[in-house]
Amino acid sequence: MSVDYVAVQWNRQKRWYDAVLAGAVLVFLALFIGVSKALFPLVTDEILLLRAFGAAAFLLLHVILCIGPLCRLDRRFLPLLYNRRHAGVACFLLGLVHAVLVIVTYHAGGDINPFVSIFTSTPLRTSPDSLPFQAFGFVALFILFLMAATSHDFWLANLTAPVWKALHMSVYAAYGLLVLHVTFGVLQAETNSVFAAATAIGFFVVIGLHLMAGSRERAFDASMTTPGGTAPRVIPSHSPRPSPSERGRPAPPMSDCPNGCLSREAAEQIPLSPGEKAGVRGNEASDCHMSGASSTGSKRFVDACAVADIPENRARIVCVAGERVAVFRYDGKVSAVSNVCQHQNGPLGEGKIVYGCITCPWHGYQYKPEDGASPAPFTEKVPTFRVRVRNGRVLVDPRPLPAGTHVEPALINDTAFIDEPLAVHE
Repeated sequence: MSVDYVAVQWNRQKRWYDAVLAGAVLVFLALFIGVSKALFPLVTDEILLLRAFGAAAFLLLHVILCIGPLCRLDRRFLPLLYNRRHAGVACFLLGLVHAVLVIVTYHAGGDINPFVSIFTSTPLRTSPDSLPFQAFGFVALFILFLMAATSHDFWLANLTAPVWKALHMSVYAAYGLLVLHVTFGVLQAETNSVFAAATAIGFFVVIGLHLMAGSRERAFDASMTTPGGTAPRVIPSHSPRPSPSERGRPAPPMSDCPNGCLSREAAEQIPLSPGEKAGVRGNEASDCHMSGASSTGSKRFVDACAVADIPENRARIVCVAGERVAVFRYDGKVSAVSNVCQHQNGPLGEGKIVYGCITCPWHGYQYKPEDGASPAPFTEKVPTFRVRVRNGRVLVDPRPLPAGTHVEPALINDTAFIDEPLAVHE
């Protein structure tokens, strides 16, 4: 996080990341050109160069797409996620060099505009080798350009998080187009099965890792509901190293738990004191429709976990009424906030409290646990949840409060029930 926008907020981790990335790209290009020159001595230098840069961009895109699911499967990959956007920009630049070399080599010497030639040089016929594979690559490169041009947090703030996230999710469309570009391009001209095998292996590795990560997340969600309405099972948080990042703006609250919610019938009713300001106007509508409970005027608290299950300055992630909630324990108190970081939807519950603030493990964005607001002068906020500690158990009100709403932390040694009437301000 930073007060002002800068082109790149350099630090030691980013310098090492970029140095390793640049070194790996240069080594790959040298090996590709050297081996290709030895095996195919008749191939011209410009053809070797365009193939080398195209292969480097395609391989790097596979690595980029694998980082996300790998981080969900094993937190040791988190350092790769921290600066992934620099890898994305490098991928676009490699693809751009490949495209320029292709245009100069195959399209610049004719009477037709080179960009028009890309779409018209391959007439449509029924055979696979006649499909317009170059058009697939052009559209994919344009998507990568949009992503690289908007990778800075300035665009995250000004495009708004939903638009920015949708734009950057189009990387999967670009990947699909590039698979078609390779399949109906170089694979049609090459008789060696190594190229087809490498493309297939890369495709199935990307798909397989995403399926594995999705299956693990679904299993975690499902494990949160147990027969008889007992407390949901929770997972331990990680303790990654937080790092600063370019400044961003808040995204709207998101619920990332599509199933496995603890039934509202298993909740425990506990009244609130009239001195606690509810600030939940309209929040009845936020109740998860999957819980099967209708909105009422009563407050129900979900038995989330045992206090002893939460490490100091860490969190337990629980699924409450369709929302993943991070329950933090610190300084003899317990607070609960949404698990979704407002920067890039990182999992707050897998971070830790540093200098009194919840620190996201992805890019180091911070929030105060009692109100979900970033420390001044930052403006990011996340929804908060009311909490109670009763008989060693943490109870969470399943209805999220507006982002930045102050909620008094529950004292761990407070075991008394409050018998005051419910106060909900409509």
